[in-house]
Amino acid sequence: MPSFVVIIPARLNSIRLPGKPLLDIAGKPMIVHVAEKAAASGAASVWIATDHQQVAEAVQHSGFNACLTRADHASGTERIAEVARQKAFADDAIIVNVQGDEPLIAPQLIREVARELHDHPEAQVATACTPLHNRGEMFNPNVVKVALDNRGYALYFSRAPIPYARDEFAKNEWPQSLPAYRHVGIYAYRAGFLKTYVALEPSPLEQFEALEQLRVLWHGYRIVASVTAHATEAGVDTPQDLERVRALLARK
Repeated sequence: MPSFVVIIPARLNSIRLPGKPLLDIAGKPMIVHVAEKAAASGAASVWIATDHQQVAEAVQHSGFNACLTRADHASGTERIAEVARQKAFADDAIIVNVQGDEPLIAPQLIREVARELHDHPEAQVATACTPLHNRGEMFNPNVVKVALDNRGYALYFSRAPIPYARDEFAKNEWPQSLPAYRHVGIYAYRAGFLKTYVALEPSPLEQFEALEQLRVLWHGYRIVASVTAHATEAGVDTPQDLERVRALLARK
């Protein structure tokens, strides 16, 4: 297994869930649950990248590393890039970006994307996806789809239904052989590429689709996607999500 580092961006303020990283789930702050899953992945180290001292203190109290970052980052990727710069990781170090609102993430998934990047030196980024067989999800703009080439490299990400089965969809049918995939929002980067990424101009595609990974493709870089059996359950974005996750972890 290649060596890798996990960095978890955790911004305190959230419009829908104020103080989200510190919300209690089964007796622990949500961010601590995420850090524990990251540690179980076999990462060489786990860092929480946060804009607030209160979050840093909560994770340090539980034995994890915290790194204070600027408050004005536009994305989690920019936040982890600041940590990579602060900690002077080698350019070839593999860094996995685990979202701070996914307390149910599978440690196996974290390992998987790290290995995928290690095994594909032509790729600058690795991510994950899972087969999509559901028409409702295919046409749901909140479900991000990815189209892959025959080597597993991403051709495009979209909120629209891709690939579009013209004849079958016109008849309200689902073709069984359709190579459709739901994107799973986890990324592995090499530390050197993070420096490059934050210097890239945003692309029109990412602005219209609201998908920052399209910046990578727009500028000609490559993303490889692991077709995973360890897709994580939905993260915590709303009060309803929070109650669902609380109930699940209480049962466990």
